[in-house]
Amino acid sequence: MKTSITGREILKHVDHTLLKPTATLAEVEALVEEAIVYKTASVCIPPIFVKPIKAKYKGAIPLCTVIGFPLGYAATEAKIFETKQALLDGADEIDMVIPIGLVKAQEFDAIEQEIRAIKEVCGTRILKVIVETCYLNETEKVKIAQVVTT
Repeated sequence: MKTSITGREILKHVDHTLLKPTATLAEVEALVEEAIVYKTASVCIPPIFVKPIKAKYKGAIPLCTVIGFPLGYAATEAKIFETKQALLDGADEIDMVIPIGLVKAQEFDAIEQEIRAIKEVCGTRILKVIVETCYLNETEKVKIAQVVTT
């Protein structure tokens, strides 16, 4: 028997996201309002807006933010600081960007160490890893998929 799922059920697994560099607080608030109505898994917003959104919506929807966005160039220590601040500001989930340059250099141990360091800061909170696959060849995509799923 084939079971189909509805769009509403799918939305429960989708992060409603607004990360454009020109996003305003008003636009982020509109995003949050939509996410509440449609019951998305979370909202993913720029770190600068986490604190005011947490204060205004008080847990009405999980808040996710990005670390090392958009290309993962920041040093691990900077990403750790960003993560700690985001959590203090009220983020419930963290999406971190891995450094593509380290993938290109095949520094997979360093990437894994960075992921582990950020996860340690996150504790039991959700940590997702963003891989900008458009910059990678097939071999690199396979290898980094293995790294982020261990």
